[in-house]
Amino acid sequence: MRIVVAHNRYREAQPSGENTIVDSEIAQLTAAGVEVLPFIRSSDEIPSMSKAAKALLPISPIWAPRAQQDLSRLLTEHRPDVLHLHNPYPLISPWVVRTAHRHGVPVVQTVHNYRQVCSSGIYFRDGVICQDCKGRALGVPAIKHRCYRDSAAQSALMATTLAVHRGTWRSVDRYIALTSAIADHLRDYGIPDERIVVKPNSVSDPGRPAPLGDGFLYMARLSPEKGVDLLLDAWRRHPVGALGTLRVAGDGELRHLVEAAAAERPDVVYLGQLDRAGVRAAVEASAVVIAAAMWHDVLPTVIIEAMASGRPVLGTALGGIPYLVGADAPHEPAGTGPAEIASAVAGHAPPPAGPPAVPAGLVTGTAGWVVPPEAAAVAAALPVARAGAAALSAPARLRYEQTFHPDVVIKRHLDIYAALTQTPTRA
Repeated sequence: MRIVVAHNRYREAQPSGENTIVDSEIAQLTAAGVEVLPFIRSSDEIPSMSKAAKALLPISPIWAPRAQQDLSRLLTEHRPDVLHLHNPYPLISPWVVRTAHRHGVPVVQTVHNYRQVCSSGIYFRDGVICQDCKGRALGVPAIKHRCYRDSAAQSALMATTLAVHRGTWRSVDRYIALTSAIADHLRDYGIPDERIVVKPNSVSDPGRPAPLGDGFLYMARLSPEKGVDLLLDAWRRHPVGALGTLRVAGDGELRHLVEAAAAERPDVVYLGQLDRAGVRAAVEASAVVIAAAMWHDVLPTVIIEAMASGRPVLGTALGGIPYLVGADAPHEPAGTGPAEIASAVAGHAPPPAGPPAVPAGLVTGTAGWVVPPEAAAVAAALPVARAGAAALSAPARLRYEQTFHPDVVIKRHLDIYAALTQTPTRA
């Protein structure tokens, strides 16, 4: 099987989980015997471009003529079975879908964000969830609020790109939705169920889980949409030491809030930005990992890493978090078929017996708990999660093994390609 993987890499100065995912998938596909033809551009190329190339940048999200020429030559020479698209902006353009179809090559796209509709891609603006552009022919609110790169001009270009390529996106042969929430987003956009498959990402197996540690770990970018301020508010509602230790790892614009909390309370420890060894040590020292997103976070990799290490997760009931912890019932293991059947009822672990009482709004899943994104709800859930961590440790690891292990995910990945190559290419 021969696959073109198309991706516009985000700037290296801007840490990108999507870049990491694409690199990992290419390595896994190659190891599985797939011939991968990378069609990669990088936003880091922009400063060194010629004046003529830079002059074309304003139209590149819509068309990107050089990228279409290069892709056309690649498709003509190698005649691949599938083109798999990740991020097309700004140097590749969604036009690659049309170029591939012109060559008779079907297209798969992995959806990492909400940029079919939202210019910023995250449905989050000014500290709150925003879906003002949903259902509009042109995303005028995105222009008004400078949602793309804090620029009215660039926001206008992105909003226009999304309007121009509405038909392009609806011609994609198969969408990989990383979670059931992304599948819902695509359905709402008008994509038929039979062209959506739920398949998450994977993380490497860290091996047999270490015994549970104590307390909680929050590991994310320290920015408003990731909810560290929500978590600190919830934590302060408990006496010092009542819940063990809260470890916070990461960096970002809200770092000062974490440093202030660590100075104020001995049960808050700021770990800073961690390398891989540091991440593993922090996970092993903790009993529960927290994902306190304030936006519809698509697929926080930290949750999969937590389950791989046998740590249950307490998260907000937004985006892909309920799916990841198995609290989005009805559902079935990801990627086993079209999105409309990714909904069979699965068993849920019972809430821990006895006190503390389960607060209103808390849902217990296979590998953790989800609550509304409110400080009171998170505060009420923290004792429940601490008391129930041991009971959900083994189920968390099992969910990882059955749904997110690389061996499982790559098989589903190959099945998507195989099914698509047996289907006539869309006109």
